[in-house]
Amino acid sequence: MTTTATATGTATNGGSAITQQGTTALTGLSTNFNQFLAMLMTQLQHQDPTQPLDANQFTSQLVQYSSVEQQIATNTNLTKLIQLTQANQIEQSAAMLGKQATVSASQLTLQNGGARIKFNTRTAEPVTIGIYNAAGTLLRSATVKSVAGTNAWQWNGKSSNGTTLPDGAYTVTVNSIDAQGQTAAVPFTVTGTVTSVQNQNGTVQLQMGGLAVPFTAIQSVGG
Repeated sequence: MTTTATATGTATNGGSAITQQGTTALTGLSTNFNQFLAMLMTQLQHQDPTQPLDANQFTSQLVQYSSVEQQIATNTNLTKLIQLTQANQIEQSAAMLGKQATVSASQLTLQNGGARIKFNTRTAEPVTIGIYNAAGTLLRSATVKSVAGTNAWQWNGKSSNGTTLPDGAYTVTVNSIDAQGQTAAVPFTVTGTVTSVQNQNGTVQLQMGGLAVPFTAIQSVGG
C-alpha cells in the first residue's frame, strides 16, 4: 500500500494487500467449513448405529473452526485500525510540507545546494565531519571546533576540490577527537525541507528531497 502527500496536495491510494489476504482467508475457511459439514452429514447418514461417531470430536473441530475465524477477523480489524492510524499520520504530516524538519538519520539531504546538521558535545573540542556518496567515497571533510552543547554545521554542497555536487542524500559521519587523538562517534540530527509524506508498505515516511526517513525519526518541525 502506498499513500503519498506532496507539496501540491495530491494523494495516491493503493489497495491493501493485508485486507485482501484476510478476505481470502475467510473465504477459504468458509469453503472448508462447508465441506466439513457436508462430510459430517454424510458420515452421520451412513454411520453404524452400534458404533456412533464421537460427538466430542465434532465439537472440537467446530470450536477450532470458530477460533480460526475469530483470529482472522481480529487480524482484519487490527489491519483496518493500523490503516486508519497511518492515514491520520499522513493527514497530520501534510501540514509539514514545505517546512523545515529536524530528523534522526545517517544521511543528510542536500537541497538547493545546501544542507545542515546539528550535534551536541559535552566540551569544546575538535570535531571531524565527513560527507560520502552512495559508493562510500569521501567527497568532503571538515574539522570544526565545537562548543559545549548544541552545534550546527552548514554544507554548501561542494566537494573538497570545489566541485558543486547535485542535490540528494549523502552519508555523513561526525566524530570527536580527544587530546590523545582518539575519535568517537557523535550523535547528530539532519535538518531539511519536507517535500512529501508517503506510506510505504505500512510505514509512514517523511521525504526531504532525496532523503526518506520514518515518521518516528522526526525530532522537531520548524527548527
